[in-house]
Amino acid sequence: VQLQASGGGLRQAGESLRLSCAASGRTLTRLVMAWFRQAPGKEREFVARTSWRGSSAYYADSVKGRFTISRVNAENMVYLQMNSLKPEDTAVYYCAASSSLATMRRDSADYWGQGTLVTVSS
Repeated sequence: VQLQASGGGLRQAGESLRLSCAASGRTLTRLVMAWFRQAPGKEREFVARTSWRGSSAYYADSVKGRFTISRVNAENMVYLQMNSLKPEDTAVYYCAASSSLATMRRDSADYWGQGTLVTVSS
């Protein structure tokens, strides 16, 4: 499956942004979907993931209550709504997919998108 992330940009602290991830090559059915991010000079970190039905979601503590992951399997799309942005949210955001929840729990994935840059100014 190919993943294409988009929607990144420059925002001020407190503003919102929505990232999109378009999948092609196969449907998202039965794939766990997630967002990761990598800030300059730091390692990649987990942000959020959603079950293949979209019925459950799990978030990193740093974004809990501010970010929401969602998916529309019929459209092969995954989204990350980011509210109350902070400068520390500045990073390249990657969408990822895996057929295995265990893989995702290890902060790994079978498929990765190319990343979209989010910059939050103070």
